[in-house]
Amino acid sequence: MPYRQKKVVVIGAGSVGTAYIYALLPRGVAGEIALIDIDQNRVEGEVLDLSHGSPFIPPVNIKKGDYSDCADADVIVVTAGAKQQPGQSRIDLIQNNTQIIRTICRQIAKHDNSAVLVMVTNPVDALVYVALKELNWDHRRVIGSGTVLDSARFKYLLSRHCGIDARNVHAYILGEHGDSEFAAWSMCHIAGVSLRQYCRICRKCNYKEHHRRIAEEARSSAYHIIDYKGSTYYGIGLSLVRITEAILRNEHSILTVSSFLDGQYGIKDVCLSVPCVLGDRGVGMTINAELADEELEALRASAKTIRKVLNQINV
Repeated sequence: MPYRQKKVVVIGAGSVGTAYIYALLPRGVAGEIALIDIDQNRVEGEVLDLSHGSPFIPPVNIKKGDYSDCADADVIVVTAGAKQQPGQSRIDLIQNNTQIIRTICRQIAKHDNSAVLVMVTNPVDALVYVALKELNWDHRRVIGSGTVLDSARFKYLLSRHCGIDARNVHAYILGEHGDSEFAAWSMCHIAGVSLRQYCRICRKCNYKEHHRRIAEEARSSAYHIIDYKGSTYYGIGLSLVRITEAILRNEHSILTVSSFLDGQYGIKDVCLSVPCVLGDRGVGMTINAELADEELEALRASAKTIRKVLNQINV
């Protein structure tokens, strides 16, 4: 049986979608990438610009696409939508982006496929739910970028503070990708040692005070970047590459994507981020970890925040 190259469809040719493609190209995991946007000239220009780097990367066909490309896609990444403005919370975006996502999902649904859909448009948790209801797919195939980037920011800040390679820091931000997210300190480890135990060994700081500062900086990083330069795209682009690789390579990697909960942690009928095992069919398993009491309370409060937003738009 001939080998079929993996195909990625990206819907949205803005800064996030193109930063993602640019970061994905050198990885060699996709043989075809189709870019879709209502701005046809923008798509033409981005495809040409990206294609001109072909001599420097593994072989890949980058093309201007349309929704028929979804029929044989392995991953569909949705980045289209109004972007977050300075001083605007992610939740404030919901009214602007709900209709955009519904329209996109109706176009995707016209082409039967078995792809995993990755929602990136903010507020991502609410819009994963909107997409899930619109598509009526198996909920394991409809996920969001969630707190994968937030967790990466958290790991980076911890690694910088502790003087440890970020790849050896295991830590998670859980809940909403937004203001109600929280650091799950009980799940943080360095070299197989819990972070609290590591801090007692290290003794270089007042770790309780530094923990509060690091958690707040991880939570507010996006707002600072937006204030400085208008939007974020490099970090989320790399995060999407990590999610894509886990799906296309069927890695069974653990990532905090936003996914549908149906009783885990006592939460039902809402999408938010907890550690999930991710493979070629989407979420293979949601890890129902034992959280500290205050963390479980924070997770449930985050779920209520998202549910309140969904109720406001009658979803």
